[in-house]
Amino acid sequence: MKEKITIIKVGGKIVEENETLMQLLDLFAAIEGPKVLIHGGGRSATKIAAKLGIESHMIDGRRVTDAETLKVVTMVYGGLVNKSIVAGLQARGVNALGLTGADCNIIRAHKRPVKDIDWGFVGDVDGADGKMLAALIAQGIVPIVAPLTHDGKGNMLNINADTMAAETAKALAPYYDVTLTYCFEFPGVMRNPEDETSVIPQITTEYYSQLKEEGIVSGGMIPKIDNAFGALNGGVSKVIITRADAIDGTKGTHIIL
Repeated sequence: MKEKITIIKVGGKIVEENETLMQLLDLFAAIEGPKVLIHGGGRSATKIAAKLGIESHMIDGRRVTDAETLKVVTMVYGGLVNKSIVAGLQARGVNALGLTGADCNIIRAHKRPVKDIDWGFVGDVDGADGKMLAALIAQGIVPIVAPLTHDGKGNMLNINADTMAAETAKALAPYYDVTLTYCFEFPGVMRNPEDETSVIPQITTEYYSQLKEEGIVSGGMIPKIDNAFGALNGGVSKVIITRADAIDGTKGTHIIL
């Protein structure tokens, strides 16, 4: 029987505002057993880019990453946000190690081809090295992964953090019984965004199609759920979408095949 591992993906203002970050770090530190944290940091990147006179371009909530923007996201995701989390966890007795996909070659990608949109230096994942991650985890290290990859040719690439989490979870599935939890500001996938009691407890593939047709699931929630199903199809045992104060998995929306 495989050992259980918890993979938490968190983003948005949760990791960028001190109060919510401190709460998250307390809860994450309390998780027993092997664990991994994947984080975003897009709002901080947008703010710092503006201070540097670099305009941010977003399409459907995803960042177009030109050469100057790539410098900013590398500094913010791989530096400011990542190391703030690592330092906070070390203070809580967690032996955290900050990583990007380039470190130990854990996530490899290629630059997204130009079709209808030129996304710039945005990566599409080719593969993840679960064996290397598992070796680090076996030594008591807790990986803290920033949403950056590389192309193997010396170029960094920006990547969607939800995708980073799914690929990391799939890579670890041969070695662990993996639970992947996507955390954000809401208690789960809701039928009515204004009503926190309208959380949908379970979403199957069939029900997911229905929710999209009805317009209940739209925008940025679609790639998140797509990644959730991709993780399950890649061997991950359980995927939950919930609020960051419920990372124990007792609440939220369970995505099931």
